[in-house]
Amino acid sequence: MDTTDRTIRLQLVEDHDLTRFGLRMLLSAQPDFQVVAEGRTAEEGLEQLGHFEVDVVLMDINLPGMDGIQAAQEVRRVRPDAQVVMFTASNRRDQLFAALASGAVAYCLKSAPPEVMFQAIRSAASGAVFFDPESARHLLHTVQGSAPLAPLTERDMAILRLVADGQANKDIAATLGISVGLVKKHIGEILEKLQATDRTQAAIKAFRAGLI
Repeated sequence: MDTTDRTIRLQLVEDHDLTRFGLRMLLSAQPDFQVVAEGRTAEEGLEQLGHFEVDVVLMDINLPGMDGIQAAQEVRRVRPDAQVVMFTASNRRDQLFAALASGAVAYCLKSAPPEVMFQAIRSAASGAVFFDPESARHLLHTVQGSAPLAPLTERDMAILRLVADGQANKDIAATLGISVGLVKKHIGEILEKLQATDRTQAAIKAFRAGLI
């Protein structure tokens, strides 16, 4: 999206009223931002996307009910042209990887200066990936601290692609015509080869390594 001389339409999804009010005031003061919708829950935010034209969704991760990670995946389904910026107090590695896997293009800590949040939103609106400096250092440390990845078989790659698409073990088994037990066995081997702690991290590592 070319954001030159164009207003970026924002949706805020944040369950704390005071935080959401402060964000609205801060963002509305920017000449190229327009807050067009606000939601207290992911479910409310997703419902609004059917009624408002939105360029960027500023989403908290820790929401009541559906969390921001799952909601980001739903945003891609409901309004695929909208970009998601995760705006959270958490710098946990698992949430950082999960945010990437969910389709969010930017990750910004609530402790970051306002200018960093503005940059995250503008980057997301232009289709670029953005991490606030602290999260970027955390991610880089994780990647640099990893040993070289073991080679994957063709079956590993096929299963990993389906994992990245969000398919459950039984769906992968049906797609490939193999047993659920064999899928579990392969996934265990994939996690070991990629030195990953879970399916999400395995998919992210494979993507960053250009394997899928």
